[in-house]
Amino acid sequence: MPTFLRIDASSRRSASVSREIGDAVEKSWRAAHPGGRVTVRDVADGTIPVIAQKTVEGFYTAPEDLDDDLRAAIALSDALIAEVQAADVLLITSPIYNFSVPSALKAWIDQVVRINRTFSYDGEAFTGLARPERAILVCAYGAEGYLDGEGFAAANFLEPYLRFLMGFLGIGEVETLSIQATTGAPEPLAAQKAALAAAARGLFA
Repeated sequence: MPTFLRIDASSRRSASVSREIGDAVEKSWRAAHPGGRVTVRDVADGTIPVIAQKTVEGFYTAPEDLDDDLRAAIALSDALIAEVQAADVLLITSPIYNFSVPSALKAWIDQVVRINRTFSYDGEAFTGLARPERAILVCAYGAEGYLDGEGFAAANFLEPYLRFLMGFLGIGEVETLSIQATTGAPEPLAAQKAALAAAARGLFA
């Protein structure tokens, strides 16, 4: 069964532009895959804690050496990684907060980027082990000028970071839908939304 994993990171439940564009992407995927499975993980709900020392210890302990405490410490990571590994397509929707990813999204990343589970290292090179074939990034910026070649591009640690991360995990096809000036005038914003909704409809044609 084709499977779609959606990760939402905006702290806004209403009036979130990144979530709105994500809705268009999800709708497009559902139309192309009737009967497919969609898993939605809202990382902004506060259920993913900052990674703890015990969790890190569990990551670097051989499975046969895990005790009950370490198993409990990595249980959430196991569940989140299972969602990633079950997906064919991964969608991440995120605003930029202070030039980078929201802390809630970083907490999710720290749980799923895990040695011998989503990447490996042989002493010389890293290899991505994530199973999704494709990732779609929806990136929302409150101001203008963040995209390549623009005046504030050096401050964009959202899209470049996420694109690098997807490649590091072994996801070969990465596409980005970016929207800027989300706090600006409503008419240009509406035009951008319409253009991205049209682009979303073509993602799975």
